[in-house]
Amino acid sequence: MNQSGKAVAHYHLPGLFEFYELYRAFLPLFREHREYFYDWCDIGSLYGAPADCLWGGGRVSSGDASPRRVLALTREYGVSARLTFSNSLLRKEHLSDSQCNALCALLEKAEGPQNGVIVHSELLTQYLKKTYPGLYLVSSTTKVLTDFADFRRELAREDFRYVVPDFRLNRKFALLKELPDAEKRKVEFLCNECCWFGCRDRKDCYEAVSRKNLGESGPEHPCAAPNAAGGYRFSRAMENPGFIGVEDIQRLYLPMGFSHFKIEGRSLGSALILEFLLHYMTKPEYQLHVREAIYLENTLDLF
Repeated sequence: MNQSGKAVAHYHLPGLFEFYELYRAFLPLFREHREYFYDWCDIGSLYGAPADCLWGGGRVSSGDASPRRVLALTREYGVSARLTFSNSLLRKEHLSDSQCNALCALLEKAEGPQNGVIVHSELLTQYLKKTYPGLYLVSSTTKVLTDFADFRRELAREDFRYVVPDFRLNRKFALLKELPDAEKRKVEFLCNECCWFGCRDRKDCYEAVSRKNLGESGPEHPCAAPNAAGGYRFSRAMENPGFIGVEDIQRLYLPMGFSHFKIEGRSLGSALILEFLLHYMTKPEYQLHVREAIYLENTLDLF
């Protein structure tokens, strides 16, 4: 709840390392001109991973911002930092990776809001619980939890603070509204997925990314989705049956007791991430103000 007693939507935003420069411009604006933004939302976390992380998954990351600079930014603005370590193909020998362990240790020791890790691998989940107990864990959408019973079992696990279901469960309102409040508080919906709603190869796609992050050879995943060659389009994502827009959050999800919403986009450009920030967080009458402020930040390359 915010100061006026309204339910609050906590957004989990992409590009902790990948869009550091964008957030370096946006976060001060969000703090200093709160009147530009909806009073019923805040930033729950920034998530991502540096380039070449063995434990990385979901997307092949290109983030090159310094971890210490990233954490200084999130600490200054009271935002949780999450590592996207959702590789599904990890083996025991990968757990000793020095880069990934150093990042976990850095986040665990950082002052400010508690930081976390988004995970897929059960092996990594148990390792992180034992080795870095100060980090909270998020069950990744890369598990492709499309069966509601499987999703309920994941919610019941004490290992995870949040669980991100497959986007095809987003509109299962008859089932969602019956969840107990404690489970509703753990659900983190993926809002703006552009993947074909009828895709049956989502796990294969994520496994191909996991192999790349491990530096292993393997077949490229051929996407069979209609219009796949066109890449991500926010306009097309809005037509997806699983899409959750800003009005849906206000009118449907918050009243039902859901408050966590994940925005995807780590592999996209910062100009498109800005469009997400405008759609989900910014009052329409102030969107131009936010655009101008960000565009005039001369250290930021939006294209």
